[in-house]
Amino acid sequence: MLTPSVQSYIEQILNDTGTFTAIGGGSINYTYRIKTSKHSFFCKINSLADFPGMFDAEQHGLALLAQQQIIRVPRIVANEQKNGNQILILEWIEQGVKSDTFWETFGRQLAALHHVQHEGCGLASDNYMGALPQHNTPTGSWTEFFIQQRLQPQLKLALSHQLLEPAHAAQFEKLYQQLSVIFPAEPPVLLHGDLWSGNFLCDERGKPVLIDPAVYYGHRSMDMAMTTLFGGFDASFYESYNYHFPLPANYRQQWEVCNLYPLLIHLNLFGKSYLADILNTIRQY
Repeated sequence: MLTPSVQSYIEQILNDTGTFTAIGGGSINYTYRIKTSKHSFFCKINSLADFPGMFDAEQHGLALLAQQQIIRVPRIVANEQKNGNQILILEWIEQGVKSDTFWETFGRQLAALHHVQHEGCGLASDNYMGALPQHNTPTGSWTEFFIQQRLQPQLKLALSHQLLEPAHAAQFEKLYQQLSVIFPAEPPVLLHGDLWSGNFLCDERGKPVLIDPAVYYGHRSMDMAMTTLFGGFDASFYESYNYHFPLPANYRQQWEVCNLYPLLIHLNLFGKSYLADILNTIRQY
């Protein structure tokens, strides 16, 4: 949290004094807008003990996305530690009004990002999905990666907390047997990893900005599926994406299966209100 010593340390980093205004940051971070004599910054602070390496992972993810020069991400100003806190400082994105072409542009840009291919699934380092660790151990096969690095860790956690029953685990096993049919072979591509409607902004030019990534290389339906959770994106986004990178015939089935991962994350973080959606999917198999 923002103690006087932490504030002083941040001002040393910025080489300027500033006004710190708290803004909403969810359950993980304390977040602030910092206004100095020349610039504004976005700052978030959390516990190093509770979330070790979280901001290192975010910095890596933002840098990897920025390297592609496809979709704007906030510039990284500093990533520091002080008094048991992690401190991440980013450029402040002044939010604007979505242009008439915002969603078309966003769909085209995401399609371009999904053309950044890799030889295998995963990432050289782990990161976080929300408050939970996300393991990215590289794996050649998408179905193997999806089972071992995405579904199984969350399934085990839910079983240990009695949020799921052994019978549900058996239904997941039936699903696993169908994954190679549901997901025909496709090269792993660079993913944002947590692309729901709260993880993008519209900048002052009316253009998309990606924030809070959980990057790895995997199946593009993971990103597309996430866009449909919690409200979904505008129809023109999907039309544009499909024009630039045609969706498979069974894309709706793929998205439904892919969303088991974020739904399991939410089940483990927030409880059984997400159970019905999970069961509706796995009972089909």
